[in-house]
Amino acid sequence: MTKMSIVITFFLMGRPHASALDISLWGIFLVIYVLTVVGNLLILLVIKVDSHLHTPMYYFLTNLSFIDMWFSTVTVPKMLMTLASPEGRAISFPSCAAQLYSFHFLGSTECFLYIVMSYDHYLAISHPLRYASMMSGRTCALLATSRWLSGSLHSAVQTIPTFCLPYCGPSQIQLYFCMIEC
Repeated sequence: MTKMSIVITFFLMGRPHASALDISLWGIFLVIYVLTVVGNLLILLVIKVDSHLHTPMYYFLTNLSFIDMWFSTVTVPKMLMTLASPEGRAISFPSCAAQLYSFHFLGSTECFLYIVMSYDHYLAISHPLRYASMMSGRTCALLATSRWLSGSLHSAVQTIPTFCLPYCGPSQIQLYFCMIEC
């Protein structure tokens, strides 16, 4: 039997770069993150306010903006903390698992959303006269619900087995967020 130590904290080291660039990278990524969140919030607000945009296409676009906003929020704040100070590099094992699950959940849900949006566009182009009856509010809700559940299941299948295995490797991750490295 080999001696094994249990890792309870990871250290996100980021990609190797000159430490003098940390402040510049921090500022650039902060601006990009703020613009991403504000832009997606504006899309959500415009679609909510304008009643002409309450159609299936904009319903799915709302979902896409929501996912995009949270997808950035899963990784960028921790990356900013890592760039800001050496103490910000530490992340607990459960937090790493939650970040990995969220990253996979939002990423796979976004991919499934693209499939649903393609189907919506196909119906609109191929069956323009029957489109309204084929893509009803109930159908949109069913497609959206199945998409979110599929993303959750896909993420669980990716994340749970990964964190059930014993981890005895180095506690340093050469990324800015928790991701499985091969």
